Amino acid sequence: MDLSLGPEDEAFRTEVRRFLDENLSDDLREAGRKTGGVFAEFSAGLRWHKVLARRGWSAPTWPAEYGGTGWTATQRYIFARECTAADAPRVFSMGIRMVGPVIMKFGTPEQKAKYLPGIVSGDITFCQGYSEPGSGSDLASLRTRAVRDGDDYVIDGTKIWTTGAHVANRMFCLVRTSTEGKPQDGISFVLIDSMDRPGLTVKPIVTLAGDHEVNQVFFDKVRTPVANRIGPENAGWTVAKYLLEFERGGDAYTPNLHARLEDVRRIAREEAADGSGRLADEPGFARRLAEADLAVQALEMIELQVLSDLSKGRNPGAVSSQMKIRGSETLQAIDHLGVEALAWYAAPFEPEARLLGHNEPTVAPDWGITAMPLYLNNRAATIYAGSNEIQRNIIAKAVLGL
Repeated sequence: MDLSLGPEDEAFRTEVRRFLDENLSDDLREAGRKTGGVFAEFSAGLRWHKVLARRGWSAPTWPAEYGGTGWTATQRYIFARECTAADAPRVFSMGIRMVGPVIMKFGTPEQKAKYLPGIVSGDITFCQGYSEPGSGSDLASLRTRAVRDGDDYVIDGTKIWTTGAHVANRMFCLVRTSTEGKPQDGISFVLIDSMDRPGLTVKPIVTLAGDHEVNQVFFDKVRTPVANRIGPENAGWTVAKYLLEFERGGDAYTPNLHARLEDVRRIAREEAADGSGRLADEPGFARRLAEADLAVQALEMIELQVLSDLSKGRNPGAVSSQMKIRGSETLQAIDHLGVEALAWYAAPFEPEARLLGHNEPTVAPDWGITAMPLYLNNRAATIYAGSNEIQRNIIAKAVLGL
């Protein structure tokens, strides 16, 4: 794999930088800088999504035939690196990143025509209805039930940790359509066309960082057309596994990790909160920061190979589990260094400081207001999208044959 940039890629990077300079407004950059969770503030992220859509760049990983860019793996990585370096807000991407590829592979022509253009434009935003109380990493034990009634499914049950359910206008959802045979054999993959469906209730879950990012969703006889099922009935487990490969390995980890490293370096250079000198000059801290940097570089090599495979039509497979493990654990290590460098200025609880337009004095310096929120939010990174223990089991079975 040749990692050097040729003239065409250098020209593409220049094009991307020019586009970002011309289209990233100050408030959108502010939204990017103040992101303390997985995604930027939703309205800012959606505005940026629509800017990208007008340029034809909102679906970097999609083939051109479905409204994507058709970019090479190198171009996609360049775009991701430049966006994070310019503080572009991270868009709410479950449609682009997760359900879109599923609809391309398993959807009917009618379903592709109905959903894919709206996902690309940003008019359709999906949240993910997978986890349930008691059914997280053991997803096959899910109990939310869908019973056939004519041309509809009637759904009863609940989903939890549903990121963005309060702002999305659609949901892709795993439901149980049969109790016969193995638990995996009775699951179907369905789409909910409106989060305002009668009987559907969204209740917020506020995180330790003070953010409303996740929710619990309740279904009380919620109807969705059978025509909204993706793939055959009771074959949803196959669809779900395909989607999880993209959730764990279909997006670039390392651009964000590089950006987080730069944040920590800045804090360590500028902050001396405990009065004993800057951590950037402390050998032990500098060593751990260098170790984190090496971990990011190693992950980057794996990631570039996966992106290359995806561009050739090959699925990430078990490598996505390796990326998920290393990416999430490296992110947590970097977050820990950031809080350590900020010292006692990491302690004040100031969620209002991350609101767009906030200009009141803060206890923590501007460069440190996201350090603790990111640390707290990313404690879940080794759990969501399948816990790292589950990922190690996948590698043991699929790669090592254990």
